[in-house]
Amino acid sequence: MSKGKAVAVPAVIAVLAVASGGWFLQRDIGLGANLYVQTRLLEEVVNRIEDHFVDEIDVEELYDDALESVVLSLGDPNSALLQAPDWEDMQIRTRGEYGGVGLEVVQRDSFVTVVAPVPGTPGSRAGLRPGDRIVEVEGESVVGRSTDQVAQILRGEPGTSVRMGVRRHGVERVIPYELTREVIQLSAVPFAVLLDGGVGYVPVEIFNGTTTLEVRAAVDSLVGEGMESLILDLRRNRGGLLMEGVGLSDMFLDAGSSIVEVRGRNSPIEHYRAGVDQEYPGMPVVVLVGYGSASASEIVAGALQDHDRALLIGAPTFGKGSVQSLFPVSGGHVLKLTTARWFTPSGRSIQKDPPVAALRTEYDGVITFSGSLVQYPDLTDRPRFASAGGRVLHGGGGIVPDLWILPDTLTAEEDEAVRKLFGFGGHYVQARQSWAVRYLQEHPALEPGFVITDADLAYFHALLAERDVEMTLGELLQARRTVEYDLGSEVALQAWEDRGRFERNAALDTQLRKAHELLLAARSPQDLFGLAGDPAGGPARLGEGGGGRGPSPR
Repeated sequence: MSKGKAVAVPAVIAVLAVASGGWFLQRDIGLGANLYVQTRLLEEVVNRIEDHFVDEIDVEELYDDALESVVLSLGDPNSALLQAPDWEDMQIRTRGEYGGVGLEVVQRDSFVTVVAPVPGTPGSRAGLRPGDRIVEVEGESVVGRSTDQVAQILRGEPGTSVRMGVRRHGVERVIPYELTREVIQLSAVPFAVLLDGGVGYVPVEIFNGTTTLEVRAAVDSLVGEGMESLILDLRRNRGGLLMEGVGLSDMFLDAGSSIVEVRGRNSPIEHYRAGVDQEYPGMPVVVLVGYGSASASEIVAGALQDHDRALLIGAPTFGKGSVQSLFPVSGGHVLKLTTARWFTPSGRSIQKDPPVAALRTEYDGVITFSGSLVQYPDLTDRPRFASAGGRVLHGGGGIVPDLWILPDTLTAEEDEAVRKLFGFGGHYVQARQSWAVRYLQEHPALEPGFVITDADLAYFHALLAERDVEMTLGELLQARRTVEYDLGSEVALQAWEDRGRFERNAALDTQLRKAHELLLAARSPQDLFGLAGDPAGGPARLGEGGGGRGPSPR
């Protein structure tokens, strides 16, 4: 099938490839009578509970719980009954736009708090800042309301206005704002940068309705700046629209090349192929992958690997080889149901169910935990496939990269301290964000190379203590490398957005450094595979012919 043809599923309103819980049947009874009896039974049980249970019961909630249990009993983490707000959020993520004021918000200490305004939106132009607490909307207090509730109020038709009041650190009064809603575009590609030696870097964060267009625009722009080779970073891409995964693959494959095959139980096999010849023939490409790469990003990685078009570097991917369809049902709900599995051009299923803990990288950053949770995969019993050029590929759960390269690992002492710190979950994240807000306010002329001092860490420890995080300063200092990385990343993100965070951390990213090193030496895709060695011969480690400082943006 050409890339423009959609999967034919009756009553389906979208086909997704994203990473995201039966009815009890009596035996020996006809199916029709069985379903009737069970439906009546559920209604009778709920009515009895409503009339006679010792405590007052919310009947609507009982039915919601029963419906959710039906879907959960499938044992499929990717199937779910979506409430209206969840459905709206999914539409926003996959469509890539919505009507609103452009604020990324989270719940923090009973306040809906601004994480960051989206650049170029009403919230950004009005001067809202990270750390601002939204306390009023349209003259009514929203303190204690959930993030979803406040977000629903802030969204609306473009051209309409919304009044809000904000509390800001260091300002005693509530700051009033009146913003006019606009169409807010959510970028799949937050930035693109040309590194030393003509190596382009393009991170792709989601597969929404504009992903292919955004990647093409970013790559074309970098080519105009002198790019000769490309790094596509899919390490934190959880997926999205299947057809956008097909479209991105099509950019790098010749017309007629197989991209993905979708097989459902009650529908014909669907073949997706490249519709036109590739746009950048001969350009060496590295795709960075990891446990955070799922679904549509695995479609891209699998297609380019199977056709020997790109070298994959990083760690095994998540392993979500299924497709979800969306069915509208009563009450404004939407049933998200797994309806098919997909296979790479070589015939590989990458479905990993349940995920294999031994292949996980526990910490999604440039530093990872040591110990048994991070290790090279055992490929002994994996089914073997061949790429277009005869290279050995492995199926059986996730995409196995051509070069397995670990992020920097922690010592045993660091590992223990970081695990304890991360065990406090949201308290750690909230303290980190609050610390970054204060740090930026106290350093208005901050430069990207800022250094985090002992005094800074002591103040951060005080913020943790305010949130009842039971950790001594000595234990925090034991986790210093990770904490400094996280604090520095948070400050850079708030001060200079995604590109600023990338530029601060690039030199610490071992997987990026290896990709950059290989591309500096490669003049063709074939050169890349030759430089990387035989993937079947075992994982490569950074330092075997590499090293040195990290890549620098031009």
